[in-house]
Amino acid sequence: MASSSPRTGQSVDADAIEAAVQRLTEVAIRTPLQHNARLSQRSGAEVYLKREDLQIGRSYKLRGAYNLIAQLDDKAKAAGVICASAGNHGQGLAYSCHILGVHGRVFVPRTTPRQKRDRIAALGGAQVEVIVTGDTYDDAAAAALAEAVATGATLVPAFDDPRTVAGQGTVAVEVVQQLGRAPDVLVVPVGGGGLIAGMTTWLAARHPNVRVIGVEPEGAASMAAALEAGEPVTLEHLDSFVDGAAVRRVGDVTLPLVAAAGATMTSVPEGLVCSEMLELYQTDGLIAEPAGALSTAALGHGVDVQPGEVVVCLLSGGNNDVSRYGEIVERSLIYEGLKHYFLVTFPQEPGALRQFLDDVLGPDDDITLFEYVKRNNRETGVALVGIEIGRAHDLAGLLDRMKAAPLDIERIKPDSAEFRYLI
Repeated sequence: MASSSPRTGQSVDADAIEAAVQRLTEVAIRTPLQHNARLSQRSGAEVYLKREDLQIGRSYKLRGAYNLIAQLDDKAKAAGVICASAGNHGQGLAYSCHILGVHGRVFVPRTTPRQKRDRIAALGGAQVEVIVTGDTYDDAAAAALAEAVATGATLVPAFDDPRTVAGQGTVAVEVVQQLGRAPDVLVVPVGGGGLIAGMTTWLAARHPNVRVIGVEPEGAASMAAALEAGEPVTLEHLDSFVDGAAVRRVGDVTLPLVAAAGATMTSVPEGLVCSEMLELYQTDGLIAEPAGALSTAALGHGVDVQPGEVVVCLLSGGNNDVSRYGEIVERSLIYEGLKHYFLVTFPQEPGALRQFLDDVLGPDDDITLFEYVKRNNRETGVALVGIEIGRAHDLAGLLDRMKAAPLDIERIKPDSAEFRYLI
């Protein structure tokens, strides 16, 4: 089913996506489709990665931005273009502006990693301005819309425009061409829904038997909420860690397309995303940003496949700031049950810490953080202690030893309000 936009009068259908393929032929890279031994062994299926992390701008976003801007008339191009971006869409717009000679302004939230901001500026050169505003993508989107209305520049949505959707849908065409057949299962990361809307629209028309599964972060599952409600809904709470997919409200254009194509949705916890990012890096030698690891993280966690099925996971982006790896490791250890925090009240006397080390810690336990946070009086003081254990099942023994120790020890649980200050 085609979706039309009152702003453009255009629709999203297989023909529009195939026209976008031709438009992008000399611009976008035909990114590799690679078999992945680790994921194939883990799932029992034949798993391939569509490497959009190797696209210009290190994400698929160039496809949608260029497809839209290239169709503007000369007057609209002269007025310039504006977009809001968590980082990747801005890079796609910046490169498109550079190629087409169009002036662009990119609004990004403060949570956008500096690495992405710098890349936007580098790809756009003198054609592009980067404007940092707000704390979330939605804040940046509101600012970009206001600027477009005030100046007459064309707003280039990251997902909610038929031309953006059609450009992003070209990934599906490439997958089938490279594989030589349609996959049995396609696993796609989902933020605002442009990518999955485009890909499912083309597949529904040309290869309707493909099972398409969209993957969202648990803390930003806006598409699942919209499908359940039958209309876009605004999430009250949003976890912005998976910044490339942290969208509070999916698009009016994208939702009907996803619903019509019959895609199913699942979500994965942010800690699992971190563990998968580390696996991709350490085992496969791939740098994925959090949103880029959504699809592969979901294999076996919400996405069940059959032995021998051909499965394609879209690795959507590789713009991960190296400064984030400390937090990524921390979140992964916590998710895996290997990192725990405690408040320990120590007596202010010689040997108290040594007794804690000897009587409480196991042979494979390690203190990774020790910080006095408060001295209650001259006799006792409270310390924040972070402990990394060797195996997740070692926690029970650690807690038993703590209970038996002559110390006041309080565990800070991951779902507590206090825990958010630790990572």
